[in-house]
Amino acid sequence: MKLWDISQRLRPGLPIWPGDTAFEARRTWELGANCAVNVAAVTLSTHSGTHADAPLHYDPGGASIEAVALAPYLGPARVVDLRGCGPTVTAEALAPHLENTPSRVLIRTYDAFPHHAWRSDFTATSAEAVRLLASRGVVLIGVDAPSLDPETSKTLDAHHAVREAGMRILEGLVLDDVPPGDHELIALPLPLAGLDAAPVRAVLRELPR
Repeated sequence: MKLWDISQRLRPGLPIWPGDTAFEARRTWELGANCAVNVAAVTLSTHSGTHADAPLHYDPGGASIEAVALAPYLGPARVVDLRGCGPTVTAEALAPHLENTPSRVLIRTYDAFPHHAWRSDFTATSAEAVRLLASRGVVLIGVDAPSLDPETSKTLDAHHAVREAGMRILEGLVLDDVPPGDHELIALPLPLAGLDAAPVRAVLRELPR
């Protein structure tokens, strides 16, 4: 069965949310005459690259990322192509794509994912679109944008709609090469104890015919 890696590469120069922690890597030990191994240390934000938001990210009483159930991050998922939908994914734009939808929905908005530069004009997702997904039994929403809410949002309406519905979030997915339709999602967050998010290695796998 075909696999699509839908994760960003974690690397120096990775675009980050303005003001967040840049990715850095350095060699702690180096393979050579006096050392048998290579070992590296990394510095990164919990929201680096492709990542899963924990409820703690937007709810002071919410669960941290190691405490969330893993089931939402595994299973059938629908990739919906909404390129050209405007500045926000609305419920009206999303609704025609949800017939018999599985319980995970991943939304593509970029023509080509911006691997090399931060873009503030990413397509956000409306709270109404989140509520529509919840009404259809969706337990996880994934987006290629770095956030469900606009960069300038102070209220995080879409995130709080997710909280109200008990859903989970993946952000920063790379969906350029994935055909629209249903696939199997595998995107487990790292168990970073007490923290608000974690990077994931997200893949989609072709469903059995």
